[in-house]
Amino acid sequence: MLTTTTTRVLQPGELDAALAVLDREPVANVFVAARVRVAGLDPWRLGGEMWGWYTGGRLESLCYAGANLVPIGAGPEAVRAFAERARRTGRRCSSIVGPAGPTAQLWGLLEPSWGPAREVRRNQPLMVTESVPADVEPDPRVRLVGKEDMDILMPACVAMFTEEVGVSPLAGDGGLLYQARVAELVAAGRSFARIENGQVVFKAEIGAVTSEACQIQGVWVAPEHRGRGLSKTGMAAVLQQTLGLIAPVASLYVNDYNLPARATYRSVGFREVGSFMSVLF
Repeated sequence: MLTTTTTRVLQPGELDAALAVLDREPVANVFVAARVRVAGLDPWRLGGEMWGWYTGGRLESLCYAGANLVPIGAGPEAVRAFAERARRTGRRCSSIVGPAGPTAQLWGLLEPSWGPAREVRRNQPLMVTESVPADVEPDPRVRLVGKEDMDILMPACVAMFTEEVGVSPLAGDGGLLYQARVAELVAAGRSFARIENGQVVFKAEIGAVTSEACQIQGVWVAPEHRGRGLSKTGMAAVLQQTLGLIAPVASLYVNDYNLPARATYRSVGFREVGSFMSVLF
């Protein structure tokens, strides 16, 4: 007997079903799960649509379609369905990101109509830790950033974003959306920095939080201060102020070619548990 499959936009009343799919992999899905838990499934509040792939009337897979296109719990058949819907709607996202296998398949199907990409990062190790390192002294000068520090923090955030992504976050709207996001993280008590003489020396943010995990992002050391071990002690300080207070598990993903960063994360207890992939437009 054939099993009927279908793909459509989730309705707000399907929140529990969506969370059940997201909760299958709470660490890998923390970015999307955090948004859904705060905003629900209303596209206006969520900042995009949540597509669902159903088999036999049961929701099995998701795809977040907003500023990022993110396949979630998607096997080959679901990925094909999401790719077909994405082709019909046209590209509205600035990136495709997610677990490496489904994301690679999704990009393979979309590249003929959406390509070429500005950059494809096929292997970004997903790393996690549940403990503060016992053998690394946390930097006591790394602290939560306050609203009064925004003018100092923003240049560092812009420099980090430009260095990491390859384009400035100030392009387009002059940086209004990016500045609002930075301010949101500061107000939520999720932005950390070491500031010396009115300059950010080290910084990192907690970009997404659920009750089960959080995702660290934006780790950056000012170029003139690199080579002093500040990322190692800074990350230890972030973990000290995060684990058990914000979430029980900290995660991040890193470019495979960034060997110094991967070594730093391993030195403070992170281990690799999977791989992400990003397609940047």
